[in-house]
Amino acid sequence: MSNAEHHEGTRRDFLYYATAGAGAVATGAAVWPLVNQMNPSADVLALSSIRVDVSGVSEGSQITVKWLGKPVFIRRRTEAEIAEARSVDISDLPDPIARNANIDGQAEATDENRALDDTGEWLVQMGVCTHLGCVPLGNAGDYTVDGGVGGWFCPCHGSHYDTSGRIRRGPAPENLPVPPAEFVDETTILLG
Repeated sequence: MSNAEHHEGTRRDFLYYATAGAGAVATGAAVWPLVNQMNPSADVLALSSIRVDVSGVSEGSQITVKWLGKPVFIRRRTEAEIAEARSVDISDLPDPIARNANIDGQAEATDENRALDDTGEWLVQMGVCTHLGCVPLGNAGDYTVDGGVGGWFCPCHGSHYDTSGRIRRGPAPENLPVPPAEFVDETTILLG
């Protein structure tokens, strides 16, 4: 092979790689806006975590807040609600998994694994029935205590949740999920 033939091969290789590189850069420049548009918008990112003041929530009551477009139940439970929830045998539950985003994904659905604090006074959970996405009613259903306190009932299809938000009866397949939450001070819960 002559030196001129070898030189032509090198020039051809260079042109091939330069063209391929330019094509890759152009393709990346064209595709990036399409990929970037799938990122959450600024308003969604701003709502990805919220602080909730719970100083006005009295024992035995709950508030509902909106987080990421869904209702979240924040309940300050009575001693009777806590005792009832902690007396349940895990083997009696249709869904034995805690469904708590704050702990191990396969933890048992004990009340201790679902409550926000060590005393069990605070329960934070998504307010969306795990059957078809309805919003259950608070202080309703077959698993209330003290004459109708605690527990949730979804009237759409008849799912009953106990005072810890665990499914007990009805078509719902899972417990009400516990979102990422923590106390940032004595009266403020951070969701997200």
